[in-house]
Amino acid sequence: MPESKAREPVKVPLVKEPFSVLQTLRTARRNVLEIIPDICTKQPMVSGKTAMVRWHMVMDPGALKRVLRDNLENYPKSDITKNLLRPAIGDSLFIAEGAHWRWQRRAAAPVFSHRNIAALAPIMSASAEAVCVRLEGQDEADMFEEMVAATFEVISNVTFSSEGEMAGDDVHQAIDRFIDQSARVSLMDIVGIPTWVPRPSRLFGGNPVADMKRVADAAIEKRKQVGAKGVPDLLDLLLEGVDPETKRQMNAAELRDNLLTFIVAGHETTALTLAWALYLCAFDPEVQEKLHEEAAAVLGGRIAGPEDIGKLPYTEQVIKETLRLYPPASFISRTAQAPDELCGREIRKKDTVMLPIYALQRNEQLWPEPDTFNPERFAKGAKYDRFAWLPFGDGPRVCIGGHFAMVEAQIILASLISRYKFEPVAGKDPLPEMVLTLRPKGGVNLRVAPRC
Repeated sequence: MPESKAREPVKVPLVKEPFSVLQTLRTARRNVLEIIPDICTKQPMVSGKTAMVRWHMVMDPGALKRVLRDNLENYPKSDITKNLLRPAIGDSLFIAEGAHWRWQRRAAAPVFSHRNIAALAPIMSASAEAVCVRLEGQDEADMFEEMVAATFEVISNVTFSSEGEMAGDDVHQAIDRFIDQSARVSLMDIVGIPTWVPRPSRLFGGNPVADMKRVADAAIEKRKQVGAKGVPDLLDLLLEGVDPETKRQMNAAELRDNLLTFIVAGHETTALTLAWALYLCAFDPEVQEKLHEEAAAVLGGRIAGPEDIGKLPYTEQVIKETLRLYPPASFISRTAQAPDELCGREIRKKDTVMLPIYALQRNEQLWPEPDTFNPERFAKGAKYDRFAWLPFGDGPRVCIGGHFAMVEAQIILASLISRYKFEPVAGKDPLPEMVLTLRPKGGVNLRVAPRC
Protein backbone atom coordinates (compact mmCIF):
# COMPACT_ATOMS: atom_id res chain seq x y z
CA MET A 1 0.00 0.00 0.00
CA PRO A 2 1.39 3.46 -0.90
CA GLU A 3 2.65 5.53 2.02
CA SER A 4 0.05 8.25 1.28
CA LYS A 5 -2.68 5.68 1.98
CA ALA A 6 -1.04 4.40 5.17
CA ARG A 7 -1.40 7.80 6.83
CA GLU A 8 -4.77 8.88 8.14
CA PRO A 9 -6.31 12.33 7.67
CA VAL A 10 -7.29 14.33 10.74
CA LYS A 11 -10.00 12.90 12.97
CA VAL A 12 -11.84 13.56 16.22
CA PRO A 13 -10.41 12.03 19.43
CA LEU A 14 -13.23 9.88 20.82
CA VAL A 15 -13.79 8.99 24.49
CA LYS A 16 -11.93 5.97 25.85
CA GLU A 17 -12.91 6.34 29.54
CA PRO A 18 -16.26 7.25 31.14
CA PHE A 19 -16.93 10.98 31.62
CA SER A 20 -18.56 12.70 34.57
CA VAL A 21 -21.51 15.02 33.94
CA LEU A 22 -19.25 18.09 34.12
CA GLN A 23 -16.66 16.50 31.83
CA THR A 24 -19.45 15.71 29.37
CA LEU A 25 -20.70 19.30 29.47
CA ARG A 26 -17.27 20.87 29.00
CA THR A 27 -16.44 18.52 26.17
CA ALA A 28 -19.81 18.88 24.43
CA ARG A 29 -19.59 22.67 24.48
CA ARG A 30 -16.13 22.48 22.90
CA ASN A 31 -16.89 19.72 20.38
CA VAL A 32 -19.95 17.52 20.78
CA LEU A 33 -18.36 14.67 18.79
CA GLU A 34 -15.76 14.22 21.52
CA ILE A 35 -18.42 12.79 23.85
CA ILE A 36 -18.84 9.79 21.50
CA PRO A 37 -17.29 6.66 23.08
CA ASP A 38 -14.53 5.17 20.93
CA ILE A 39 -16.27 1.82 21.26
CA CYS A 40 -18.97 3.18 18.94
CA THR A 41 -16.54 2.62 16.06
CA LYS A 42 -16.40 -1.07 16.98
CA GLN A 43 -19.91 -1.99 18.20
CA PRO A 44 -23.43 -1.86 16.68
CA MET A 45 -24.94 -0.07 19.69
CA VAL A 46 -23.77 1.54 22.92
CA SER A 47 -26.10 2.51 25.80
CA GLY A 48 -25.65 4.46 29.00
CA LYS A 49 -27.10 7.00 31.39
CA THR A 50 -25.97 10.56 32.12
CA ALA A 51 -27.68 12.05 35.18
CA MET A 52 -31.41 11.46 34.49
CA VAL A 53 -31.06 10.76 30.78
CA ARG A 54 -31.03 7.21 29.40
CA TRP A 55 -29.34 7.19 25.99
CA HIS A 56 -28.44 4.84 23.19
CA MET A 57 -25.97 5.43 20.36
CA VAL A 58 -26.94 3.36 17.33
CA MET A 59 -24.53 2.28 14.59
CA ASP A 60 -26.31 -0.87 13.37
CA PRO A 61 -27.73 -0.37 9.83
CA GLY A 62 -30.80 -2.50 10.57
CA ALA A 63 -31.62 -0.52 13.71
CA LEU A 64 -31.00 2.75 11.87
CA LYS A 65 -33.40 1.65 9.15
CA ARG A 66 -36.02 1.13 11.87
CA VAL A 67 -35.43 4.57 13.39
CA LEU A 68 -35.34 6.46 10.09
CA ARG A 69 -37.89 4.54 8.05
CA ASP A 70 -39.80 1.60 9.48
CA ASN A 71 -40.79 3.17 12.80
CA LEU A 72 -40.22 6.82 11.93
CA GLU A 73 -43.17 8.21 13.91
CA ASN A 74 -41.72 6.82 17.14
CA TYR A 75 -38.45 8.72 16.72
CA PRO A 76 -39.06 12.43 16.08
CA LYS A 77 -36.22 14.91 16.41
CA SER A 78 -35.33 15.50 20.04
CA ASP A 79 -36.68 18.50 21.93
CA ILE A 80 -33.11 19.72 22.37
CA THR A 81 -32.63 19.83 18.60
CA LYS A 82 -35.92 21.65 18.09
CA ASN A 83 -35.22 24.19 20.82
CA LEU A 84 -31.78 24.92 19.37
CA LEU A 85 -33.05 25.56 15.85
CA ARG A 86 -36.62 26.82 16.17
CA PRO A 87 -35.60 30.44 16.93
CA ALA A 88 -33.94 30.62 13.51
CA ILE A 89 -36.07 28.42 11.26
CA GLY A 90 -39.42 28.12 13.04
CA ASP A 91 -41.62 25.08 12.43
CA SER A 92 -40.19 24.49 8.96
CA LEU A 93 -39.47 21.22 7.16
CA PHE A 94 -36.41 20.50 9.31
CA ILE A 95 -38.31 20.92 12.59
CA ALA A 96 -41.93 19.96 11.83
CA GLU A 97 -43.34 16.52 12.58
CA GLY A 98 -46.34 14.48 11.46
CA ALA A 99 -48.98 15.98 9.22
CA HIS A 100 -47.48 19.47 9.38
CA TRP A 101 -44.20 18.10 8.03
CA ARG A 102 -45.85 15.90 5.38
CA TRP A 103 -47.80 18.66 3.64
CA GLN A 104 -44.76 20.97 3.60
CA ARG A 105 -42.61 18.20 2.14
CA ARG A 106 -45.14 17.47 -0.61
CA ALA A 107 -45.42 21.17 -1.47
CA ALA A 108 -41.64 21.70 -1.56
CA ALA A 109 -40.57 18.46 -3.28
CA PRO A 110 -41.05 19.72 -6.89
CA VAL A 111 -38.77 22.67 -6.12
CA PHE A 112 -35.81 20.27 -5.95
CA SER A 113 -36.62 18.26 -9.07
CA HIS A 114 -33.71 17.42 -11.37
CA ARG A 115 -35.16 19.76 -13.99
CA ASN A 116 -35.29 22.76 -11.66
CA ILE A 117 -31.81 22.08 -10.30
CA ALA A 118 -30.42 21.86 -13.84
CA ALA A 119 -32.04 25.21 -14.64
CA LEU A 120 -30.34 26.80 -11.61
CA ALA A 121 -26.95 25.09 -12.17
CA PRO A 122 -25.50 27.99 -14.22
CA ILE A 123 -25.49 29.96 -10.95
CA MET A 124 -23.25 27.24 -9.49
CA SER A 125 -20.94 27.48 -12.50
CA ALA A 126 -20.74 31.26 -12.14
CA SER A 127 -19.76 30.87 -8.49
CA ALA A 128 -17.07 28.32 -9.41
CA GLU A 129 -15.69 30.78 -11.97
CA ALA A 130 -15.64 33.54 -9.34
CA VAL A 131 -13.61 31.37 -6.94
CA CYS A 132 -11.10 30.58 -9.67
CA VAL A 133 -10.72 34.29 -10.37
CA ARG A 134 -10.27 35.12 -6.66
CA LEU A 135 -7.48 32.52 -6.40
CA GLU A 136 -5.46 34.08 -9.19
CA GLY A 137 -2.16 35.34 -7.83
CA GLN A 138 -2.65 33.78 -4.38
CA ASP A 139 0.04 31.45 -3.05
CA GLU A 140 -1.98 30.38 -0.02
CA ALA A 141 -5.68 30.57 0.84
CA ASP A 142 -8.14 29.49 3.49
CA MET A 143 -10.29 27.28 1.28
CA PHE A 144 -12.99 26.98 3.93
CA GLU A 145 -13.58 30.72 3.76
CA GLU A 146 -13.48 30.56 -0.04
CA MET A 147 -16.03 27.72 -0.13
CA VAL A 148 -18.34 29.50 2.32
CA ALA A 149 -18.27 32.56 0.07
CA ALA A 150 -18.89 30.45 -3.03
CA THR A 151 -21.78 28.40 -1.69
CA PHE A 152 -23.42 31.37 0.02
CA GLU A 153 -23.32 33.19 -3.30
CA VAL A 154 -25.05 30.18 -4.89
CA ILE A 155 -27.77 29.83 -2.27
CA SER A 156 -28.39 33.59 -2.19
CA ASN A 157 -28.77 33.76 -5.97
CA VAL A 158 -30.93 30.66 -6.33
CA THR A 159 -33.11 31.83 -3.44
CA PHE A 160 -33.43 35.57 -4.10
CA SER A 161 -32.31 36.17 -7.68
CA SER A 162 -33.72 39.72 -7.93
CA GLU A 163 -31.12 42.34 -7.13
CA GLY A 164 -31.45 44.17 -3.84
CA GLU A 165 -33.93 41.82 -2.21
CA MET A 166 -31.61 40.57 0.51
CA ALA A 167 -28.23 41.64 1.83
CA GLY A 168 -26.27 38.38 1.67
CA ASP A 169 -23.48 39.42 4.03
CA ASP A 170 -26.01 40.48 6.68
CA VAL A 171 -27.81 37.14 6.46
CA HIS A 172 -24.57 35.19 6.65
CA GLN A 173 -23.33 37.14 9.69
CA ALA A 174 -26.67 36.67 11.43
CA ILE A 175 -26.46 32.91 10.88
CA ASP A 176 -22.93 32.79 12.32
CA ARG A 177 -23.97 34.83 15.37
CA PHE A 178 -26.94 32.57 15.96
CA ILE A 179 -24.81 29.42 15.82
CA ASP A 180 -22.14 30.90 18.08
CA GLN A 181 -24.59 32.21 20.69
CA SER A 182 -27.38 29.67 20.70
CA ALA A 183 -26.40 26.33 19.20
CA ARG A 184 -24.25 24.95 22.00
CA VAL A 185 -25.23 22.30 24.49
CA SER A 186 -26.28 23.43 27.99
CA LEU A 187 -25.70 21.63 31.29
CA MET A 188 -29.50 21.60 31.61
CA ASP A 189 -29.64 19.56 28.39
CA ILE A 190 -27.05 17.08 29.68
CA VAL A 191 -28.75 16.36 33.01
CA GLY A 192 -32.25 16.10 31.55
CA ILE A 193 -33.92 19.28 32.83
CA PRO A 194 -37.22 19.59 30.87
CA THR A 195 -36.77 21.56 27.68
CA TRP A 196 -39.53 24.04 28.59
CA VAL A 197 -37.20 25.43 31.27
CA PRO A 198 -35.29 28.32 29.58
CA ARG A 199 -31.54 27.87 29.10
CA PRO A 200 -29.79 31.08 30.27
CA SER A 201 -27.29 31.07 27.38
CA ARG A 202 -30.18 31.14 24.90
CA LEU A 203 -32.49 33.32 26.97
CA PHE A 204 -30.02 36.18 27.36
CA GLY A 205 -28.09 35.74 24.13
CA GLY A 206 -30.59 37.81 22.18
CA ASN A 207 -32.01 36.83 18.84
CA PRO A 208 -29.44 37.56 16.15
CA VAL A 209 -31.78 36.33 13.39
CA ALA A 210 -34.64 38.73 14.10
CA ASP A 211 -33.40 41.30 11.57
CA MET A 212 -32.79 38.56 9.02
CA LYS A 213 -36.38 37.39 9.37
CA ARG A 214 -37.69 40.90 8.85
CA VAL A 215 -35.59 41.30 5.72
CA ALA A 216 -36.75 37.91 4.42
CA ASP A 217 -40.40 38.84 5.07
CA ALA A 218 -39.94 42.08 3.12
CA ALA A 219 -38.31 40.21 0.23
CA ILE A 220 -41.18 37.72 0.06
CA GLU A 221 -43.76 40.50 0.04
CA LYS A 222 -41.87 42.35 -2.68
CA ARG A 223 -41.68 39.22 -4.85
CA LYS A 224 -45.41 38.64 -4.49
CA GLN A 225 -46.00 42.14 -5.85
CA VAL A 226 -43.36 42.11 -8.62
CA GLY A 227 -43.51 38.46 -9.70
CA ALA A 228 -40.86 36.22 -11.23
CA LYS A 229 -38.26 37.40 -13.73
CA GLY A 230 -36.54 34.98 -16.12
CA VAL A 231 -35.68 31.51 -14.74
CA PRO A 232 -37.78 30.88 -11.60
CA ASP A 233 -35.65 30.87 -8.47
CA LEU A 234 -36.23 29.04 -5.21
CA LEU A 235 -38.58 31.70 -3.86
CA ASP A 236 -40.64 31.70 -7.07
CA LEU A 237 -40.93 27.91 -6.97
CA LEU A 238 -41.97 27.87 -3.31
CA LEU A 239 -44.53 30.61 -3.90
CA GLU A 240 -46.06 28.40 -6.59
CA GLY A 241 -45.78 25.20 -4.53
CA VAL A 242 -49.01 23.42 -3.65
CA ASP A 243 -49.51 20.25 -1.62
CA PRO A 244 -51.22 17.98 -4.19
CA GLU A 245 -53.25 16.24 -1.47
CA THR A 246 -54.54 19.14 0.63
CA LYS A 247 -54.08 21.94 -1.97
CA ARG A 248 -52.46 23.94 0.82
CA GLN A 249 -49.80 26.57 0.06
CA MET A 250 -47.25 28.06 2.43
CA ASN A 251 -48.17 31.32 4.09
CA ALA A 252 -45.62 34.13 4.47
CA ALA A 253 -44.18 32.84 7.76
CA GLU A 254 -43.90 29.27 6.45
CA LEU A 255 -42.22 30.52 3.28
CA ARG A 256 -39.75 32.57 5.29
CA ASP A 257 -38.88 29.78 7.70
CA ASN A 258 -38.34 27.24 4.93
CA LEU A 259 -36.27 29.69 2.89
CA LEU A 260 -34.09 30.36 5.92
CA THR A 261 -33.79 26.60 6.45
CA PHE A 262 -32.55 26.15 2.90
CA ILE A 263 -30.15 29.09 3.27
CA VAL A 264 -28.70 27.86 6.57
CA ALA A 265 -28.45 24.22 5.50
CA GLY A 266 -27.85 24.79 1.81
CA HIS A 267 -24.64 26.77 1.94
CA GLU A 268 -22.93 25.67 5.16
CA THR A 269 -23.12 21.92 4.48
CA THR A 270 -21.89 22.14 0.88
CA ALA A 271 -19.13 24.57 1.83
CA LEU A 272 -17.94 22.14 4.47
CA THR A 273 -18.02 19.21 2.05
CA LEU A 274 -15.95 21.14 -0.48
CA ALA A 275 -13.47 22.44 2.11
CA TRP A 276 -12.89 18.96 3.53
CA ALA A 277 -12.63 17.52 -0.01
CA LEU A 278 -9.89 20.03 -0.88
CA TYR A 279 -8.07 19.22 2.37
CA LEU A 280 -8.21 15.51 1.45
CA CYS A 281 -6.99 16.19 -2.09
CA ALA A 282 -4.02 18.09 -0.67
CA PHE A 283 -3.49 15.27 1.84
CA ASP A 284 -3.44 12.63 -0.92
CA PRO A 285 -1.69 13.88 -4.10
CA GLU A 286 -2.44 10.63 -5.95
CA VAL A 287 -6.18 11.14 -5.57
CA GLN A 288 -5.83 14.80 -6.55
CA GLU A 289 -3.96 13.89 -9.75
CA LYS A 290 -6.56 11.30 -10.71
CA LEU A 291 -9.28 13.85 -10.05
CA HIS A 292 -7.43 16.44 -12.14
CA GLU A 293 -7.04 14.02 -15.06
CA GLU A 294 -10.79 13.38 -15.09
CA ALA A 295 -11.68 17.07 -14.82
CA ALA A 296 -9.19 18.09 -17.51
CA ALA A 297 -10.45 15.43 -19.91
CA VAL A 298 -14.11 16.32 -19.44
CA LEU A 299 -13.87 20.10 -19.11
CA GLY A 300 -10.93 20.98 -21.34
CA GLY A 301 -10.17 24.05 -19.23
CA ARG A 302 -13.71 25.40 -19.00
CA ILE A 303 -15.89 25.66 -15.89
CA ALA A 304 -18.11 22.65 -15.18
CA GLY A 305 -21.83 22.85 -15.88
CA PRO A 306 -24.94 20.69 -15.45
CA GLU A 307 -24.18 18.87 -18.71
CA ASP A 308 -21.04 17.42 -17.10
CA ILE A 309 -22.81 15.73 -14.19
CA GLY A 310 -22.66 12.03 -14.96
CA LYS A 311 -19.33 12.42 -16.78
CA LEU A 312 -17.37 12.98 -13.55
CA PRO A 313 -17.69 9.66 -11.68
CA TYR A 314 -14.41 9.95 -9.79
CA THR A 315 -15.33 13.46 -8.65
CA GLU A 316 -18.53 12.01 -7.24
CA GLN A 317 -16.56 9.24 -5.52
CA VAL A 318 -14.27 11.79 -3.84
CA ILE A 319 -17.25 13.80 -2.62
CA LYS A 320 -18.98 10.71 -1.23
CA GLU A 321 -15.84 9.58 0.57
CA THR A 322 -15.44 13.10 1.97
CA LEU A 323 -19.01 12.94 3.24
CA ARG A 324 -18.22 9.60 4.87
CA LEU A 325 -15.18 10.90 6.75
CA TYR A 326 -16.52 14.38 7.54
CA PRO A 327 -20.34 14.36 7.40
CA PRO A 328 -21.60 17.93 8.01
CA ALA A 329 -24.50 16.60 10.11
CA SER A 330 -22.37 14.30 12.23
CA PHE A 331 -24.61 13.78 15.24
CA ILE A 332 -28.40 13.40 15.23
CA SER A 333 -30.65 13.01 18.24
CA ARG A 334 -34.14 11.47 18.55
CA THR A 335 -36.54 10.95 21.47
CA ALA A 336 -38.48 7.68 21.66
CA GLN A 337 -42.22 8.25 21.99
CA ALA A 338 -43.10 4.66 22.96
CA PRO A 339 -41.30 1.48 24.02
CA ASP A 340 -39.38 -0.28 21.27
CA GLU A 341 -36.45 -2.63 20.70
CA LEU A 342 -33.24 -1.93 18.79
CA CYS A 343 -30.48 -4.52 18.40
CA GLY A 344 -32.33 -6.70 20.90
CA ARG A 345 -32.10 -3.94 23.51
CA GLU A 346 -35.02 -2.32 25.34
CA ILE A 347 -35.88 1.25 24.37
CA ARG A 348 -38.13 3.02 26.88
CA LYS A 349 -40.43 5.93 26.25
CA LYS A 350 -38.45 9.22 26.42
CA ASP A 351 -35.09 7.51 25.98
CA THR A 352 -32.68 9.55 23.86
CA VAL A 353 -31.68 7.65 20.74
CA MET A 354 -28.57 9.13 19.14
CA LEU A 355 -27.38 8.57 15.59
CA PRO A 356 -23.65 9.37 15.71
CA ILE A 357 -23.17 9.52 11.94
CA TYR A 358 -19.47 10.31 12.43
CA ALA A 359 -18.92 7.03 14.33
CA LEU A 360 -21.27 5.03 12.08
CA GLN A 361 -19.29 5.97 8.98
CA ARG A 362 -16.02 5.03 10.70
CA ASN A 363 -17.30 1.79 12.23
CA GLU A 364 -14.81 -0.99 11.58
CA GLN A 365 -17.58 -3.59 11.31
CA LEU A 366 -18.99 -1.70 8.30
CA TRP A 367 -15.95 -0.11 6.62
CA PRO A 368 -12.49 -1.68 6.09
CA GLU A 369 -9.73 0.62 7.35
CA PRO A 370 -12.42 3.16 8.24
CA ASP A 371 -10.14 6.10 9.06
CA THR A 372 -8.30 6.05 5.73
CA PHE A 373 -9.25 8.16 2.70
CA ASN A 374 -10.22 5.84 -0.15
CA PRO A 375 -12.65 7.08 -2.84
CA GLU A 376 -12.66 3.58 -4.39
CA ARG A 377 -15.18 2.60 -1.71
CA PHE A 378 -17.75 4.36 -3.90
CA ALA A 379 -16.58 3.12 -7.32
CA LYS A 380 -19.19 1.67 -9.65
CA GLY A 381 -20.18 -1.77 -8.39
CA ALA A 382 -18.77 -1.25 -4.86
CA LYS A 383 -20.91 -2.73 -2.10
CA TYR A 384 -21.85 -1.08 1.19
CA ASP A 385 -25.00 -1.03 3.32
CA ARG A 386 -27.09 2.00 2.40
CA PHE A 387 -27.78 2.63 6.10
CA ALA A 388 -24.03 2.68 6.83
CA TRP A 389 -23.62 5.92 4.81
CA LEU A 390 -26.07 8.57 5.97
CA PRO A 391 -24.74 12.09 5.31
CA PHE A 392 -28.19 13.05 3.99
CA GLY A 393 -30.18 10.75 6.27
CA ASP A 394 -32.60 8.26 4.73
CA GLY A 395 -36.24 7.25 4.74
CA PRO A 396 -39.10 9.72 4.26
CA ARG A 397 -37.07 12.53 5.85
CA VAL A 398 -34.00 12.15 3.66
CA CYS A 399 -32.50 15.57 2.93
CA ILE A 400 -34.68 17.28 0.33
CA GLY A 401 -31.67 19.18 -1.03
CA GLY A 402 -29.29 16.22 -1.30
CA HIS A 403 -29.22 16.16 -5.11
CA PHE A 404 -28.80 19.95 -5.23
CA ALA A 405 -25.79 19.67 -2.91
CA MET A 406 -24.15 16.88 -4.92
CA VAL A 407 -24.53 18.77 -8.21
CA GLU A 408 -23.13 21.96 -6.69
CA ALA A 409 -20.20 20.15 -5.08
CA GLN A 410 -19.26 18.36 -8.31
CA ILE A 411 -19.40 21.56 -10.38
CA ILE A 412 -17.24 23.56 -7.98
CA LEU A 413 -14.73 20.80 -7.09
CA ALA A 414 -14.13 19.71 -10.70
CA SER A 415 -13.71 23.33 -11.82
CA LEU A 416 -11.18 24.10 -9.09
CA ILE A 417 -9.13 20.91 -9.49
CA SER A 418 -9.00 21.36 -13.27
CA ARG A 419 -7.29 24.76 -12.86
CA TYR A 420 -5.37 24.60 -9.57
CA LYS A 421 -3.14 22.29 -7.57
CA PHE A 422 -3.53 22.30 -3.80
CA GLU A 423 -0.90 21.34 -1.23
CA PRO A 424 -0.98 21.29 2.59
CA VAL A 425 0.65 24.00 4.68
CA ALA A 426 2.91 22.52 7.36
CA GLY A 427 1.52 22.93 10.87
CA LYS A 428 -1.89 24.13 9.67
CA ASP A 429 -3.98 20.97 9.59
CA PRO A 430 -7.67 21.66 10.26
CA LEU A 431 -9.27 20.21 13.38
CA PRO A 432 -12.75 18.65 13.00
CA GLU A 433 -15.02 20.45 15.46
CA MET A 434 -18.79 20.15 15.64
CA VAL A 435 -21.04 22.83 17.07
CA LEU A 436 -24.03 22.62 14.76
CA THR A 437 -22.08 21.23 11.79
CA LEU A 438 -18.66 19.59 11.44
CA ARG A 439 -16.37 22.56 10.81
CA PRO A 440 -12.59 22.69 10.25
CA LYS A 441 -11.30 24.64 13.25
CA GLY A 442 -8.53 26.92 12.10
CA GLY A 443 -9.73 26.81 8.50
CA VAL A 444 -8.44 24.77 5.56
CA ASN A 445 -5.20 26.59 4.73
CA LEU A 446 -3.66 25.28 1.51
CA ARG A 447 -0.97 26.33 -0.92
CA VAL A 448 -2.47 27.12 -4.31
CA ALA A 449 -0.69 26.81 -7.66
CA PRO A 450 -2.21 27.27 -11.13
CA ARG A 451 -2.08 24.30 -13.47
CA CYS A 452 0.04 24.87 -16.55
